Amino acid sequence: MSENKSDSKSPATIEENSIERNSALETDHGRTHIDDVVVAKIAGMAAREVSGVHALGGGAARALGALRDMAGSRVDVRQGVSVEVGETQAAADVAIVAEYGVAIHELAEAIRRNIINAIERMTGLEVTEVNVTVHDVHLELDDDNEESAEEEVKEIEPAEVAAADHEPRVK
Repeated sequence: MSENKSDSKSPATIEENSIERNSALETDHGRTHIDDVVVAKIAGMAAREVSGVHALGGGAARALGALRDMAGSRVDVRQGVSVEVGETQAAADVAIVAEYGVAIHELAEAIRRNIINAIERMTGLEVTEVNVTVHDVHLELDDDNEESAEEEVKEIEPAEVAAADHEPRVK
């Protein structure tokens, strides 16, 4: 019976373990709260650092990002990233476009490792999971098609656009 008492955790032992685990975010002088936006930015930057990642986000997120770029806005490093942040833990979901030719399973693992290392190092939060979704594979042909489409748009003369505006739309 005395063995059971020694195996059970006393309130002091539980409290000591909690303080030890949370020491980076909770001290005798106060608590530190890390906002979701901070963790999302760290995860986004960490994912972009991995060789083989072409872009972050699914199709809709990338389309909005392209519109933002054309308008001259800053790049949103949180694009393609969603996070959940608790008092001591964080989890992240990342959507990417991979470069053609990379081993996607190795790329996903490298992204996962880099995000975990960055979040834990910068925030002191424990990362419980990082889910990686690969939405697309980027081909060099995609760049060529985008450039030729941009050139075609630039080649249209203003007079042609004006004439097109004045033609009857219905007959």
